[in-house]
Amino acid sequence: MKEKVIEALDKIRPYLQRDGGDIEFVDYVDGIVKVKLRGACSGCPGATMTLKMGVERILKENIPEVKGVEAV
Repeated sequence: MKEKVIEALDKIRPYLQRDGGDIEFVDYVDGIVKVKLRGACSGCPGATMTLKMGVERILKENIPEVKGVEAV
């Protein structure tokens, strides 16, 4: 499962990098993907929106086992 999540994050990463940010996979536990936002994303006021409306939505669409995404 972790490999699937990492592969999906690799597809999302270029969009975050365009705005000076990045995302790092930390762990996958009981359907929850834990990530670390880096660069411009780490201090961005819109980071929660990006995480929930962007990253979480895309991961859930591509990997039905994903229940949610949390920043750590």
